[in-house]
Amino acid sequence: MVVRGEEQAMRAAIAASEQVRGTTSPNPPVGCVILGAGGEVVGVGATRPPGGPHAEVVALRAAGERAEGGTAVVTLEPCSHTGRTPPCTDAL
Repeated sequence: MVVRGEEQAMRAAIAASEQVRGTTSPNPPVGCVILGAGGEVVGVGATRPPGGPHAEVVALRAAGERAEGGTAVVTLEPCSHTGRTPPCTDAL
């Protein structure tokens, strides 16, 4: 995926969230794009069904070490509480 800048990354994150709409309740359908230190897309994720990882964790897993020093572009503020999964703020 070729993305230029954070605005286009947000568009890609929105597209990822749209792909899971209707499958994540009671969680919202969230998308996340991880940009590497050079601004290239290194990971994309969307929230999985209940009990599964949130978008940020999916994208970080896809990015692996390439996420180091990068930027997370997320369609909704990352959670900071423990529920079925740990806080996304800790993962980021």
